[in-house]
Amino acid sequence: MGRQMRILGFSGALRAVVLAWGMVSLAPAAGFAAGALVSPGTVNSMARPAEPFGLPAAVLTSGSLREKWLAVQRRLEDEMVQLALCEGDRDGCASPAALQFLAIVEAGKARDGRARLGEINRALNLAIRPVSDLAQYGAMDVWSSPLATLFRGAGDCEDYAIAKFVALRRAGVSPDDLRIVIMRDTLRGEDHAVTAARLDGHWLMLDNSRMAMIEDAHVRHYRPTFVLDHSDVMQYVDTPLLANAAQRDPSPAIAFMEPGLVMPAD
Repeated sequence: MGRQMRILGFSGALRAVVLAWGMVSLAPAAGFAAGALVSPGTVNSMARPAEPFGLPAAVLTSGSLREKWLAVQRRLEDEMVQLALCEGDRDGCASPAALQFLAIVEAGKARDGRARLGEINRALNLAIRPVSDLAQYGAMDVWSSPLATLFRGAGDCEDYAIAKFVALRRAGVSPDDLRIVIMRDTLRGEDHAVTAARLDGHWLMLDNSRMAMIEDAHVRHYRPTFVLDHSDVMQYVDTPLLANAAQRDPSPAIAFMEPGLVMPAD
């Protein structure tokens, strides 16, 4: 993270107080990723129902997926401090990315329900340019925290998903109603990450490939594999192909665009 992404010179006591405030607002998070998930880790035998797609999921207690998210969590701790300081002193804020993130969150807070979700989904889709990890970092499957992503102005699907997850939480969405879902694109043979938000009992997918938010029951040609919330990294126990519209819902199938591209709003 560059020098513009850090706040220097505040005392250890202030850092502790601000960090505690920031992490309470977010709650402990779990993990998510898109890319080569070859070592998910140990699975707890207790499956949790009622996750997106109506499928049970079992908690992962170890493995590379969980470890990758813990690394993001450590970076998020610093960003929560920076956001709190910039929120209290905007004129003295040294991070344009922090100010941009706070503005997106505030625009979301000004709306309710579906409009809040849509505001943050659209704002972050427009704020981040789709770029692969290989092109940006010269490496595969690099996860970026929200301010780092906005500082660069670019990222891939999991960077969008992380930023939306954090922004929605700070905008007041309950952690119980937020997930990050990893799905396997069965047409392209690629993994894809999206944010899922529950509204009125229905899970909506906030995808960087489109502005419209799609209910989980309407998703086609993807196989959900992992789901992450504020406390756990989970693996779906049953992962059927989401392709049979006749069995799931009468809505027409969704033709997803190339991962990373953004479809203009209707």
